[in-house]
Amino acid sequence: MHFTLRKHLVPNGTHYGLIFSFSKLKQPVSSTSPMLNFSLNTCACRKSGLIYISLLSLRDAARAACVSHLFQRSWKCHPDLTFSKETIFNENLYRKNKTSDETTSNGVKALRLVRIIYHILKNHSGNGVKALRLEIDDVANISACYLNDWLHLAVKPGIEELALLLHDDLDYNFPYSVLLNGSANTIRDLRLSSCVFRPVAGFSSCLRSLTSLELSEVYITGDELGCLLSSSFALEELVLAYCKEITCLKIPCVLQRLSQLVVTDCENLEVIKSKAPNLTVFEYTGGVVEVSIGDAVLDIMISASGWNVVHYARAKLPQMVPNLETLDITSSLATDIPFLPGKFLHLKHLCISFMVSAGAFCPDYDYFSLVSFLDACPSLETLMLSVTQEIVEHDSVLGDSSHLRQMPGHCHASIKDVKIIGFCSAISMVELTVHILENAVSLERLTLDTVCYDLRCSDGASKCSVGHKNMITEAHKALVVVRSYILEKVPSTVELNVVGPCSQCHAVEN
Repeated sequence: MHFTLRKHLVPNGTHYGLIFSFSKLKQPVSSTSPMLNFSLNTCACRKSGLIYISLLSLRDAARAACVSHLFQRSWKCHPDLTFSKETIFNENLYRKNKTSDETTSNGVKALRLVRIIYHILKNHSGNGVKALRLEIDDVANISACYLNDWLHLAVKPGIEELALLLHDDLDYNFPYSVLLNGSANTIRDLRLSSCVFRPVAGFSSCLRSLTSLELSEVYITGDELGCLLSSSFALEELVLAYCKEITCLKIPCVLQRLSQLVVTDCENLEVIKSKAPNLTVFEYTGGVVEVSIGDAVLDIMISASGWNVVHYARAKLPQMVPNLETLDITSSLATDIPFLPGKFLHLKHLCISFMVSAGAFCPDYDYFSLVSFLDACPSLETLMLSVTQEIVEHDSVLGDSSHLRQMPGHCHASIKDVKIIGFCSAISMVELTVHILENAVSLERLTLDTVCYDLRCSDGASKCSVGHKNMITEAHKALVVVRSYILEKVPSTVELNVVGPCSQCHAVEN
């Protein structure tokens, strides 16, 4: 193969890369040729024949280094070092080992992994590294001394992204000392998983460029995290997941740039208090907590267990976050919602999900009581109600429809799009649907999806999957309800979409 080199460097934003082009092949190359794979699979600009070496993935840059010594020198300064199953390791490393001894199998994987990473890092100059990602959470039995060596080899001043994602069986103490050589000053993105992180006093001041911090299954206390946050003035995003030692999360007011806070299943967490003045997105998954997040928040997502979060949201959030625009709440518990003072004056998008993993969802719950929630949202434009359950135990409208309730005098002037997933024959759900049709004067579209499919064949699954076959029977009842009670209420200006059971996967039940 012949190729020509242009010796000059070409700027591309903040990156510089060698440009080279391939001439026609003089001899045919087999389909397994590394060079052919390189030219076909890694050249984003294959038609023009141009490649920016420094922008290639780690695997492709290594292949390019096999072409010439010049490419090899570029490879030794490759800025992006990503070690993961997808980007660097031979897929045979992850094939099911024929040995019956699982411990031996894991040990072999770890040994091969160590050799590969050591070989790459030893041949890398260590200069110019902008990102180091050790995403090896699917391999256990890696010694802490190897991890320490890799970090010291690759983490140098100038690095901007550091990710260390480990197997949850490892007992690893992250060596914060690796960041005390000046490298912490330039880190913008720090992600740690399944390790112990104990930053000492004075360390936090080193992370003055940090914009994104993500800790998952990390052992760190609330006080230690607070110390870390107190000097991270550039922080914009904070993500915490499965951090068991945090009981009280306090976000200081000095985090002027923090805009997104995500907290997931920190099982011992009791309090979340944020004084960050520009926090706009808050996402929480877990149990009951005391929440105080400031009045600048525009987007809230809460998925709660053991917590009647729908009632909480209606009662507390109008005063806490008066500028809220999007609210997405999920709960397995519910009580009827009374008319309460306080309104969501700016709320435009509301999603309420009721979900139970087994059995029926709260047979006594009155879906019609959600009218009080709608009444508190004068600017609401889109509404989605989703109910996931295995069986419906609410009273069916097909048994008694003589006294369908109405609630006149409640006009919902802004609602344009309503979607109900898990629409069923429950009397109160039919009453809610009819109320929306009669009082949402700007309504343009109503979608009634009678089945909560986990997977759909139309999306590529081999067969549509539903939580319980009882819900297919209920879906057919819901279709009867639509024909009997809903169709006649639909104005000519409203588009009605009704989704029933899959005709291919559940034809027998039809």
